Amino acid sequence: MSLSVHIQPRASRTEYVGLQGDALKFRVAAPPVEGAANEALCRFLASRLGVAFSHVIVKAGAGARRKRVVVKGVTGQQVRESLGLGKGATT
Repeated sequence: MSLSVHIQPRASRTEYVGLQGDALKFRVAAPPVEGAANEALCRFLASRLGVAFSHVIVKAGAGARRKRVVVKGVTGQQVRESLGLGKGATT
């Protein structure tokens, strides 16, 4: 499953906050230094989706707020249910 993601680093906590355009928006507590924010995002997604940390990979945009994240072993339906998205939401 490939996800379009927008992250906001240095938040008070790591959480999913909704959609921003066509991307899933997340706030992450980690700073955008040495990949810490990317790691926090991947750990959050792995935990929330019930997959191993190694199954969540930032494929594009590692140094940007807008990213393409690949999650192995989940379907779009599982992502929508885990994040509380409606049926019409795109991932």
